[in-house]
Amino acid sequence: MKLKQPQRFYTFLLFLLISLSGIGQNTNPLLVDNYPAQKQWVDSIYDSMSLERKVGQLFMASIWSQNDNEADTIRKLIKEHHIGGLIFSKGGPVKQAKLTNEFQEMSEVPLLVGMDAEWGLAMRLDSTFALPWNMTLGAIQNNELVADAGAAISRHARRLGVHFNFAPVVDINTNPDNPIIGNRSFGENKINVTEKALAFMRGMQREGALSTAKHFPGHGDTDQDSHKSLPTINFSSERIDNVELYPYKELIPQGLSSVMVAHLNVPALESKDGLPASISESIVTGILKNNMGFNGLIFTDALGMKGVAKNKEPGEVDLQAFLAGNDILLMSEDVGKASESIIEAYNEGIISESRLELSVKKILAAKYKVGLSVFKPISTNFLIDELNTSRDDALLDELFENAITLLKNNKAVVPVKDLPEKKIAYVNFGDADGSEFLGQMRKYAQVDWVKAEKLSDLLEKLEAYNYVVVGYHKPDKSPWSSYKFSDKELVWLHEIARKNKTVLSLFTRPYALLDVKSFANLEGILVGYQNHPVAQQKLAQVLFGALDAKGRLPVSLKNEFPEGTGYNTNNINRLAYGKPESVGMNSAKLKKIDSLVNYAIDKKMTPGAQVLIARKGKVIYQKNFGYQTYEKELPVTDTTIYDLASLTKILGTLPLVMELDEEEVIDFNTKLEELLPVFKGSNKGSLRLQDMLMHYARLQAWIPFYVSTLDPKTKKLSGSYYSDIPSEVFNTQVAADMYIRNDIGDTIVDIIKRSDLDSRLRYKYSDLPYYLLKYYLEAYYNSNLHNLTQEHIYKPLGASYTGYLPLTRFDTLQIAPTEYDKLWRRQVVRGFVHDQGAAMQGGIGGHAGLFSTANDVAKIMQTYLNGGSYGGEKLLDKATIEKYNTCYYCEDNVRRGVGFDKPQLGDAGPTCNCVSMMSFGHTGFTGTLAWADPEEEIVYVFLSNRTYPDSNNRKLIREDIRSEIQKVIYESIDY
Repeated sequence: MKLKQPQRFYTFLLFLLISLSGIGQNTNPLLVDNYPAQKQWVDSIYDSMSLERKVGQLFMASIWSQNDNEADTIRKLIKEHHIGGLIFSKGGPVKQAKLTNEFQEMSEVPLLVGMDAEWGLAMRLDSTFALPWNMTLGAIQNNELVADAGAAISRHARRLGVHFNFAPVVDINTNPDNPIIGNRSFGENKINVTEKALAFMRGMQREGALSTAKHFPGHGDTDQDSHKSLPTINFSSERIDNVELYPYKELIPQGLSSVMVAHLNVPALESKDGLPASISESIVTGILKNNMGFNGLIFTDALGMKGVAKNKEPGEVDLQAFLAGNDILLMSEDVGKASESIIEAYNEGIISESRLELSVKKILAAKYKVGLSVFKPISTNFLIDELNTSRDDALLDELFENAITLLKNNKAVVPVKDLPEKKIAYVNFGDADGSEFLGQMRKYAQVDWVKAEKLSDLLEKLEAYNYVVVGYHKPDKSPWSSYKFSDKELVWLHEIARKNKTVLSLFTRPYALLDVKSFANLEGILVGYQNHPVAQQKLAQVLFGALDAKGRLPVSLKNEFPEGTGYNTNNINRLAYGKPESVGMNSAKLKKIDSLVNYAIDKKMTPGAQVLIARKGKVIYQKNFGYQTYEKELPVTDTTIYDLASLTKILGTLPLVMELDEEEVIDFNTKLEELLPVFKGSNKGSLRLQDMLMHYARLQAWIPFYVSTLDPKTKKLSGSYYSDIPSEVFNTQVAADMYIRNDIGDTIVDIIKRSDLDSRLRYKYSDLPYYLLKYYLEAYYNSNLHNLTQEHIYKPLGASYTGYLPLTRFDTLQIAPTEYDKLWRRQVVRGFVHDQGAAMQGGIGGHAGLFSTANDVAKIMQTYLNGGSYGGEKLLDKATIEKYNTCYYCEDNVRRGVGFDKPQLGDAGPTCNCVSMMSFGHTGFTGTLAWADPEEEIVYVFLSNRTYPDSNNRKLIREDIRSEIQKVIYESIDY
């Protein structure tokens, strides 16, 4: 078409349109917003250009940074055809940055750089960050999080010198069989899609990258891929206007920077049969520009796609696209021929100067807006680090956390409650890894992975379980990955659900559920949308009530689950798992802990360790270091089990004591002779429970009970006390092939009874009260501490790795050894309690004997912080915990609470002297520590076997590694 209006009028119109369009608008200082300066720069550049250079600005050429041959092609296009922009594709960020610097240096006019980064630069580049797909974001109810996703992608893009992100996708995906959009869409509801797209766009533009809504006029209801053919949108113009065009009508007034026009056959909008939208003047100019009033940049979709290029000569389609009203011709098959065609059309009067000026000046205005009037080379220093930050990790966590959708919840099977009554099985379907899901579930309860080759065998095995979790895991490589159940899986799922209480956990696009014939027998359905490790972790946390279910289904699934379906759940105070930034802590500062622990290992203070930190009910640091021994054969893992030593006092004995206090069976004034009548008339009979637990009762610190069982002359085991085989008399196992007399407990009590009291009242730490409480509790309940702690504490909390006698439940190699005992047991102590007194009691002591993992210890400490509740279970009253967590004798320089250790009153003590006085915890001889701070809502657990192979190794204690780590924790608090 030939434009006939006067040149002066078009110049005025051009800048009026630019000033009103997204190219001229700015809501962020990262985008240059100075209209007079912009006009001056644009005019000066345009006026200095030859026709060939003006036409060159229309082209955005494609390059794969990983392909060196393509770089030569781009150099030629810049030099010979003066192209205006680049779209980068597959490659790596460092190579792309270097090429961008080179190409920008070569170009007379700075290049506009674009990328397809719908879910982040990782859509195209290695070593970069991937955020969730749009379908996942479509499930999120908090649109500010979607804006944050757009902002994160924008930060990465600008750091890499990318100005345009060809996003957001605003297609309304109403066709489940759509082969190209699918997960790239926010969903099927036009309002939800529009709200998400608007949030995403605003997020991008606030961080300096320009947005592109695509694929105009709407690619959501096709069953063909326009890369391979020309899809048809066979709807009425009314339907298209009401549905497909709805997002554009809402985004354009909000400053949308650009639109990408798709290669679609839309008979209702274009009368010419088979003419793609991208080269249709009726659609691009008539509808988008005139009817909808869009004045921003208009991109074609890639001009090499079969949907537009089929049966057309190179260069022909480019001219048609420009004549239709597009500004930027994306990925031309032949820039040289296309440029010639446009110049020829210009010379023939088909294209006027005003028409060319309109597009070129819009392109130059965009370049000015993104700061290209003064190009600054991209620094490659720390580039990959800055494209993968802890801030990004925290956002990714939050996005998946908010997307998890609970579609069905018969009889409130989610979250999992009443753990002592549950026997849980995990069955995996699909062809992708589900280890993160299983591993996360095992942080909450014992979950068995049940497998079988035949359905009949599987069903027989599942008869032993009363709660089955089926995880359906499909590859997470791209949004186009296969997602459908196999016929075999559908049959197996039906049979499992028919015979068992079953919760299906879906880690792929929700459309997979369309092939499930009936949902009647599935008690629960959770959708994670992707098989990303974080999605697996977050879904498990929702399943076990550590996180709320918040998401809503963004598409419809038959009549059972319409779009918008989703049940909310409330968390039940189990520990969640996430990133430090999500609870106001600094990841970079916490890394100093790694250095401290590695230093301790290098200096042989301990062969290995587990360190866990939680804040505000969320574990934000959980790492394993080193090996179980210095021989470096078995690395420490999350499930390596450590001897807790004196942590037993506050994690086992003390909760049972507090429970009896609440039941008014005992109180602080209860005397020892009331607990154990054998002490009546002794020098200890009148000792109060409170004083004993505060180590203020004049008791001796420690009595080496085992010494009296050795032969006085040889110092070897006395045959009157020990046997290497069990029998009726020698039935208490001390270590491997070592059994002690069954009446040794009476001997221990008698020795304590006859022991002297200190002559003066003062604070002195003593194990003896806990020896005695063991005997009292076991007598009161007529059960041993092992069974009592399991039933009253660990099973309700899901602390399945915690307890006495670990060798009865775990493989020896899962348990870190504590010492090569050369004096008494004369063997490596592994799986048997290190403390001699507890060992003489068969491994079940009130003061020592518990084994656990850092994760389990954190559950118990978090229960204290929660005021006595955890996972829907009420173990203690908050008032009781506060009563025992009180320093009653501070004026007498007794820092202890009742059972709990407290921060130091002076210089010496168990903490960094930086914790609140409300905090409490305990240390253990083997190199352990558990500490909780109600004021900062922090739980800190350190487990090690510093005593291996020699308990005389006190380096860890001398260098105060545990307290130094605690200091780092508090230094890492940002708010």
